[in-house]
Amino acid sequence: MKIVPFEMERWQSTWENSVDYNLSESGVQPIPLRELLRDEAATERFLDHPLAYSQGNGTPELRSEIADLYRGATPNDVLVTTGSSEANLLAMWHLVEPADEIVVMLPNYMENWGLVQAFGGNVTPLRLREDRKWQFDPDELSSLVTRKTKAIAICDPNNPTGAVMGDAQRKSLLDAAWDSGAWLLSDEVYLGAEREGPRTQSVWGDYERTLIVNGLSKAYGLPGLRIGWIVGPPETVATLWGYHDYTTLAPTYLSDRLAQIALARARREEILARTRSILQRNYTILADWIRDHGSLFSYIPPTAGAICFLRYALRINSSDLAWRLLKEKSTLIVPGDHFEMDGYIRIGMGDAPAYLTQGLERIDALLRELRAEKGKA
Repeated sequence: MKIVPFEMERWQSTWENSVDYNLSESGVQPIPLRELLRDEAATERFLDHPLAYSQGNGTPELRSEIADLYRGATPNDVLVTTGSSEANLLAMWHLVEPADEIVVMLPNYMENWGLVQAFGGNVTPLRLREDRKWQFDPDELSSLVTRKTKAIAICDPNNPTGAVMGDAQRKSLLDAAWDSGAWLLSDEVYLGAEREGPRTQSVWGDYERTLIVNGLSKAYGLPGLRIGWIVGPPETVATLWGYHDYTTLAPTYLSDRLAQIALARARREEILARTRSILQRNYTILADWIRDHGSLFSYIPPTAGAICFLRYALRINSSDLAWRLLKEKSTLIVPGDHFEMDGYIRIGMGDAPAYLTQGLERIDALLRELRAEKGKA
């Protein structure tokens, strides 16, 4: 099997730990272990856990906490994975056969875009439109989905735009799935990371052939636990557990126990409130910075996620811009090329205010040099 290079992950994995300022990250500041455990007694109890294998599909306790997030779900509807990336892999591995037609929302994280092709399927793009505030056209979706469509893959809230799917789009999505019998694969890893507005509504419970992918990396600020999950029909989840046997086998024992702490109902609401507070605080910094640049940048304010997707008015390829910023200013952003959208950049805003401000100052320094170069040309 030939894989399609996952350009954004290659870019981030290669450079994110060696730059001075990583503004490519789409989550918020990670929660320290001591803060998650909270008190000395809990820390001591945690240190007594054995470094053992954990249950392959996730402990019943953790699957119960995850099921509580979805109306009517039970632990049998849940498979715990090593991050949401593995969840997407398992779902696509199971769903896609050679020549299958898969409708994929674009732009998105691009993992599913690559996986469909790797497994021999054909990607049919469902484009989000900037002139629709990063919503898709329901009529276009209706024309794309046919009885041959095996699955529809969405990302809501969306990465990289931060948009949340509108009511008309949601209705058209469910109608298209019902009419075609296609599977609906919904990546909801930014659900709970809303900067403003209500909590995004999961598509779970509206259509039987639905698989939900989520995890603790983004909205919960716990990427180091590498805990993700799939929620779906029990028979399908049981099948996916068999695929999981060939990948990571089981979540780590300690991560499973820490995830139980984070997802306990009262605690998870505290964590999501922390995330919203970080986003509201830092978006003000980023929005002021964008405004100070006048017509250089244009954008639709993100509703969710620690990300902002900016169109820029410079005559330079987005990957070239990101490369110069990396090599000359030791600052990492994500070029729009990684979403097949040159002319845009994605900036992460989830870190400490001083860190974000200093990273933006590095971008300013490069912008000044680009303007000076243009003046000499």
